[in-house]
Amino acid sequence: MKELHFELNLTRKQALRYYEGSVRFVIVTAENGQKIQFPAQHIRPFIDQNGVEGRFAIQFDSDNKLLSLNKL
Repeated sequence: MKELHFELNLTRKQALRYYEGSVRFVIVTAENGQKIQFPAQHIRPFIDQNGVEGRFAIQFDSDNKLLSLNKL
């Protein structure tokens, strides 16, 4: 299992595009410089009235299948 950390800061307007499905993937750069792409549906639980803000941990299995996404 591989775990990477990244920061995500989306305004309310930006987060709404992810929530509604008009943007299908989140693409971020992990703290180690690696690019990560995952389905936008996984950030929905973290969207609030201000958007999304925080540091996250994402875990993948050996086939790079997303196992979990947690706010730190």
